[in-house]
Amino acid sequence: MHDARFSPTATRLPNGKVLVAGGSGTGSNLASAELYDPRTGRWALTGSMHDGRSAATAALLPNGKVLVAGGLGDTGILASAELYNPRTGRWSVTGSMHDARSHAVASLLPTGKVLVAGGGNNDVGALASAELYNPRTGTWHTTGSMHSARSGGTATLLLNGKVLAAGGSGPLSSAELYNPARF
Repeated sequence: MHDARFSPTATRLPNGKVLVAGGSGTGSNLASAELYDPRTGRWALTGSMHDGRSAATAALLPNGKVLVAGGLGDTGILASAELYNPRTGRWSVTGSMHDARSHAVASLLPTGKVLVAGGGNNDVGALASAELYNPRTGTWHTTGSMHSARSGGTATLLLNGKVLAAGGSGPLSSAELYNPARF
């Protein structure tokens, strides 16, 4: 990589390349992003985000763009979100989440919406709240909260369309299911 980075996002693009964005560098949170090409084994710089951020969450959208949301910024925990367009290599600002959060998880749902759940913020610590991003409107809507507050856990879309949220700070040994059909 061109920049040393701790806690960036990494997203496989439809063309097979991997977008690595943000992370913590030497003394600040990075806005820079890079593309890894597995065919050549080489890295190339691409457009930079508007906000430097580490410990953000990311999801590949059905239209091929990448949503990066939340994270730690140089001024605190972020609610902002950005979209990366792999065709142009540019970032654009999209709607902000209701809750600022870092170390959250993101899952693309079969509906095309993105579930972002948990994470943490300075006000309450680990969060149980969850939000849905609608890529058609660029807006966020709150959805059902998890039973347990989870920061740094995992989320996996299951074949039945539900999302399995597991683990997290504490550490937690519990897991729970999010059913998008309920919301």
